[in-house]
Amino acid sequence: MRLVRPTRSVLIFGGAGFVGANWASHLLSNTNARVHIFDNLSRRRVEHNLRWLEHLAEGTKRLEITIADVRDSARVAKAVQEATEIYHFAAQVAVTTSLDDPRNDFEVNATGTLNILEAARQSGTSPFLLFTSTNKVYGKIGTVDRDPVNGNRYQPVRECQPLDFYSPYGCSKGTADQYVHDYARIFGLPTVVFRMSCIAGPRQFGTEDQGWVAHFVYSALEGRTLSIYGDGHQVRDVLSVKDLVRAFEAAYLNRKTTAGEIFNIGGGAENATSLLDLVAAIEHTLHVTVRCRFCPERPGDQPIYVTDFSKFSAHTRWKPQRGLPQIVDDISGWYHQNEALFTPAAYAIPASKMRPEPLGGIAS
Repeated sequence: MRLVRPTRSVLIFGGAGFVGANWASHLLSNTNARVHIFDNLSRRRVEHNLRWLEHLAEGTKRLEITIADVRDSARVAKAVQEATEIYHFAAQVAVTTSLDDPRNDFEVNATGTLNILEAARQSGTSPFLLFTSTNKVYGKIGTVDRDPVNGNRYQPVRECQPLDFYSPYGCSKGTADQYVHDYARIFGLPTVVFRMSCIAGPRQFGTEDQGWVAHFVYSALEGRTLSIYGDGHQVRDVLSVKDLVRAFEAAYLNRKTTAGEIFNIGGGAENATSLLDLVAAIEHTLHVTVRCRFCPERPGDQPIYVTDFSKFSAHTRWKPQRGLPQIVDDISGWYHQNEALFTPAAYAIPASKMRPEPLGGIAS
């Protein structure tokens, strides 16, 4: 039987993380693409995602792994050389961490992105490049109409909403967002920006600083008290990572029209929930009681954000398929299958200390 050579050479910065691992899994399982993971393994426990991907790719010679940092421009340039597609998920992801160390936040999110863009521009191959930005670039926005008859109605946010970077994290991601968009206009790179709302699903090691939906589910299952910052009436829309993976594929397949564009991506009004409503839904779905304690509101927290994804739907016909109950079930089911990953021993040592040397070869 004649072997079919891969026509897609996909480079994923942050490929061992929650979003990156789910996207890499899709590519390895459903396409003939060659996948190159580039990650510094700085987030605890993501090495488990990497091992899972190695298992999926066993015997195929379609997975390459580089352990390095996006701030290393030489390593980034080397990785980009053969890529036909680049997905940039590597980031410092928490507002709270950006407040503690704004310089590190900027160097990872802004300088790291510039390194990737410059490598792509100088490669001469004009690879498709998708960058995951954040709704935080819009600042503190959002309104809610409290209707006693029809319930709360939210005003979803469209891409024409003025930017208002808030918090160091919002500034660094906003800087990267604008650089990625401008490299399409000025240098002709086929780039796409996804300004994302809350993403949730399997393989997410959520904390109270990032990945809050998974953090709520895990805390409920383990009987831990949840800390809710503010009054709990903050509203977010939630998107399943499975639907996000579909959006990545849709953006690539429709790249003749999506290239150069910015899209808001999220679950939309149908998947909007307040923190307290989600707690109630978790209690109902998982048949548990959740204990909560209320803490002062944190800087940079948006009171309300709900995505209007109609622009992306118009380009690709994409829309979310999984609702909040399914998302909670997906996270709960993955937790029960992988409880060993949530023991103290599973994350006592930072991943960066476990695999310090770069891997340049093919994972078998």
